[in-house]
Amino acid sequence: MKDIQRKIAELAWGIGKITIMEVCGTHTVSIRKYGIQQLLPGNVRLVSGPGCPVCVTDKRDITLALSIATQEDVIFTCFGDIMRVPCDGRSLYSLYEEGKDIRIVTSPLDALTIAQDNPKKQIVYFGIGFETTAPLTAALIEAAEARGIQNLSVLSAHKTMPQAIIHLLKDDNTIDALICPGHVASIIGAHAFSFVPEKLMKPAVVAGFEAYDIMIALLGIMKMLHDGERKCMNMYPRAVKPQGNKEALSLLYKVFEPCDALWRGMGKIPSSGLKIREYYKKLDALSKFNININDDKFSINISDEKLKDTKVTSDVMRNGQDETNKCICARILCGKNIPPDCPSFGEACTPANPLGACMVSSEGSCAAYYRYSNLLHGDIG
Repeated sequence: MKDIQRKIAELAWGIGKITIMEVCGTHTVSIRKYGIQQLLPGNVRLVSGPGCPVCVTDKRDITLALSIATQEDVIFTCFGDIMRVPCDGRSLYSLYEEGKDIRIVTSPLDALTIAQDNPKKQIVYFGIGFETTAPLTAALIEAAEARGIQNLSVLSAHKTMPQAIIHLLKDDNTIDALICPGHVASIIGAHAFSFVPEKLMKPAVVAGFEAYDIMIALLGIMKMLHDGERKCMNMYPRAVKPQGNKEALSLLYKVFEPCDALWRGMGKIPSSGLKIREYYKKLDALSKFNININDDKFSINISDEKLKDTKVTSDVMRNGQDETNKCICARILCGKNIPPDCPSFGEACTPANPLGACMVSSEGSCAAYYRYSNLLHGDIG
């Protein structure tokens, strides 16, 4: 590791200030856990992009989830992290505390079992995440269709990574290179990120998650920057193939089709979401609950008086900014700031009392900074 550290420093010398973005929640955690920033020369800065699935889930989608979870005879299922994301003073967890039947699952297929065990209830699974988890949701929908399950539906807030990267970086000259997400790349393939050098004119590497993986990836980036090269290097070949996982991709696009999607902090990004195809319409929660979405508004018959005002949404639907001056999660997701820049970080906002999604999720940048805050100014050997 010391040798890699020395080589990075030698290559960085004379280049000037360098900012490298990672767009994977697991990379975010690993970089903080292993103190990677402290191993780099002072002119090399690492920032996090929109790689945390929970964090990028838009306020509108959280509001939709809250609305459905209040319906009579509904069992709402989701992953644990999304439960505590605040939305206008409420969350799925607060609804759970009020007595709503909201259950944490560890796999989308758990919702299928719950549906079979509760035939008189409507089971809704909240599908979030990127190309890594979307095939699992597709498998749930396919299995429910094959078994003729009538009391299950999916609220899809799944997103795809390439379109978001293009949207974020196409006019951004402050990011010099990209560490591409290893988990997503294992599904869509290393070649799927060739647009980074070809369209965005920036070096990119697909990286693994151990300290050595990340340092080797950074060395690869430094070599490209030093030599003036722009290409996408797969430095995680043990898990990532050039064309990805064809079986998973086939299932994904059998069940889903691209659609425009809202991202926290970035607003609407064309063709960056995944909606359920017409063939599986009866398993789509939007259809089952007669939810009509029109750009920045949606309507639903809401039984909970506290959620009556969700028919008209907040400014997040128009400009991607839903944070108060006490929380800069949106800016952190875009790599414009790091967590310690936030006036609430570590004081008013902690994992026990999060103000924003970046502190809620275990893969959120703020949560990772907070958890490994002892490394912020530590001497890492």
